[in-house]
Amino acid sequence: MNNYDDKQEQTLVIVKPDGVQRGLIGEVIKRYERCGLKLVALKMLIPTPEVALAHYSTDPEWAITTGTKALAFAKERGEKLFTDDPIEYAENIRKNAKVFLSSGPVVPMVWQGMNAAKVVRKITGVTDCTMSVPGTIRGDYALDSYTTSDADNRSIRNIIHASGSAEEARLEIPIWFQPNEILNYRYVPEAIMYDINLDGILE
Repeated sequence: MNNYDDKQEQTLVIVKPDGVQRGLIGEVIKRYERCGLKLVALKMLIPTPEVALAHYSTDPEWAITTGTKALAFAKERGEKLFTDDPIEYAENIRKNAKVFLSSGPVVPMVWQGMNAAKVVRKITGVTDCTMSVPGTIRGDYALDSYTTSDADNRSIRNIIHASGSAEEARLEIPIWFQPNEILNYRYVPEAIMYDINLDGILE
């Protein structure tokens, strides 16, 4: 297939402990499969706190970016904050996320296909579940919000982690998978999605 390699972007998805406990693993997989993405790696494990922390530490700019954005949103919601320092605020988010992600079994997986990171984010819905539209995974199956999770001083329970971009996925995937755990195999639907002339149908 022409330009096949250009259509093989990879992205990371993790069904978090709340998604596992609520029996949503199959539903999550179904949503991504139905749009045409190819599942190339999957496992189930209980992350150590160290692995969970490494997952939230791939981007050196994470603290300042996340803290600044989270503080701005919290102020928009009129919430009383324990600090105005974006790094301190972000580190509290990171601490809570580490505790949550390592609290029970999770299911990390790698999905592959054209625009994989953007497509997965679209299907997943926005992080604050109350803002996710119906039809997205979070819009259909989650009800937590930043307002509630901040008040409880815990991580938001929104079923899934999905890499924010292909670049982010390239940093995150090696935390969860060895290269030999990511499979390369023929996936028949790709003949429909990526073969320019559809000659592969009659081969």
